[in-house]
Amino acid sequence: MSRIPTRHLGRYLLHGRLPRKGCLYTVGLSSLQAPTYLQATRPIHVTASSDGASSTEVPIIPLRKKLKDEAKQLKKESRKNKTQKGSAQTVDGWELTVGIEIHAQLNTARKLFSPAATSFNDEPNSHVALFDLSIPGAQPLFQPQTLIPALRAALALNCDIQPVSRFDRKHYFWWDQPSGYQITQYYEPLAKNGSITLLARDGIAPEDGDSVTIGIQQIQLEQDTAKTLAQPGDAHWLDFNRVGVPLIEIITRPEIHHPRTAAVFVRKIQMLLNAVDACVSGMETGGLRADVNVSVRRTGDTTGRLGTRTEIKNLSTIKAVEDAIIAERDRQIAELEAGGSIVGETRGWTLGSKQTRRLRGKEGEVDYRYMPDPDLGPLLVSDDLVRHIKESVAYLPDRELDELVDRYGITAKDAVSLMALDNGVRIEYFYNVVEHLGNRLRETSGQSLDLKKYAPLVANWILHEFGRLAVTDKSSPQEDESAFGITPDGQCTRVPVTSLAELLYHVHQKKITGKVAKELLLALYQGGLGESGGVTAAIDAHDLWFHELSEEEYGALVQSALEGEDRVLKEFGGKKIYPQGKLMYLVGKMLRLGPAERIDPVNAEKAMRTRIEELCGRSV
Repeated sequence: MSRIPTRHLGRYLLHGRLPRKGCLYTVGLSSLQAPTYLQATRPIHVTASSDGASSTEVPIIPLRKKLKDEAKQLKKESRKNKTQKGSAQTVDGWELTVGIEIHAQLNTARKLFSPAATSFNDEPNSHVALFDLSIPGAQPLFQPQTLIPALRAALALNCDIQPVSRFDRKHYFWWDQPSGYQITQYYEPLAKNGSITLLARDGIAPEDGDSVTIGIQQIQLEQDTAKTLAQPGDAHWLDFNRVGVPLIEIITRPEIHHPRTAAVFVRKIQMLLNAVDACVSGMETGGLRADVNVSVRRTGDTTGRLGTRTEIKNLSTIKAVEDAIIAERDRQIAELEAGGSIVGETRGWTLGSKQTRRLRGKEGEVDYRYMPDPDLGPLLVSDDLVRHIKESVAYLPDRELDELVDRYGITAKDAVSLMALDNGVRIEYFYNVVEHLGNRLRETSGQSLDLKKYAPLVANWILHEFGRLAVTDKSSPQEDESAFGITPDGQCTRVPVTSLAELLYHVHQKKITGKVAKELLLALYQGGLGESGGVTAAIDAHDLWFHELSEEEYGALVQSALEGEDRVLKEFGGKKIYPQGKLMYLVGKMLRLGPAERIDPVNAEKAMRTRIEELCGRSV
């Protein structure tokens, strides 16, 4: 058979056309079909030629247009998923059950079983002891200082500390575990029977009501593995600095039934561990990782048994926890409704994905061959040590959040954000600014003001205006965890505490406008006020003070705004329901007509109310 010319092959592959000569054409067009991908994407039209014979024509869809249409469809589906996220917490006829395992790196200077220093940013393989590499003859030596942050974490989660715990070997072979086993606590862990209560203000799913309590089955000490660094050419480098870094594994009971509540639980754990100084960093920097076990069963199942569970490994963000649970729940339900069955297995998740993927079959106790470690004796914890640490962790995030809401007048949502940002140092910065601003206001008025009068202003700027700064200015490298260089004691290198307090003092006293204050904050952040002598000096130098309109000028502006608005004024005199929207329409007109830099919207509204009351004869 002669070779098919490229042009003929191209016509067939791209358009489904066959050459008129040769054996392929002689069998007849009716017995042949275009490639399946053409059938799926391009409709085939049959037309009559000049000699009466029929021919097929497949309209060509340009690749660029096809990709553009697919992108539009994905965007449409994404918007649909966002609008339905609130309702994605449940599926009619099915019950979801989730258990979570959280691995957190402890805040210690030494590794768990060797005197080598814990290191996260130093040169690779610069802090490695003989035992870390499993050199023959090297023995594990428990480092007592690693116990303190683990106890603080366990007590913060209301666990019972076990007076005697023991270490076990969990056997598996992988390149990041040189000994071929991991030392953990499987049979007799450090702590048991804890719990954590999540409230509605934490952001749990509405279906959980005002609160939900999640049980903590156990907390165990264990060692971390080496860090794998992928390289070009399918090569991997190993950094053994992380081998032996102390971890705690927090294992919950299967008592979570909504994806959002599971995500809130992980966020609350991260906040608690940071508050008691137990965890070295959060999920975003790799210091905390979550594995979730997902199962589904039909609502009203009378057997009392949970469905077959699958485990999703190494979720590294709060959002990934919720999204992965939803995806796996939907996959299992679809499989069961199609008549299939769920296989116990370990699955993975990629950020931005819509489906989990199979990694391997699920290992069990037999696969890991758990056995007591013969080289390590029991770990004994005395009652007096537990009592001492329990007293030091009495001030937990829920208590602090209550104080921020009740005493400082901050919304629960803003309070949670302040406590969570920058690994907890943002809230310390907030306290420092509030203290300096309160002192300045007291010096001016001669009396102490209620915190609720000015603390919400500070919170708003530290949360929202600082967030805009980080988006606006991307020119300078960010060497700190915080884009603002906030230190653990609440000081800031980019926007000093005293400078922000001075700026907000002028805002609170209405001596400068919000627009001017935002420009000054950006200048502070970029280091542009260093030569001007500070915030107040910069305002003086550029005459940025707020020169508000006089009472007479407000009156004239009100009159101008009311011209030609007789129909709007009738709404105030003829209806029982107060037309707030009409009033704000008139105030907005005032702001457009007058000099915006000299108008206080609150005083503008007062002037408009007063004038309408005079004209309409009713209280507005």
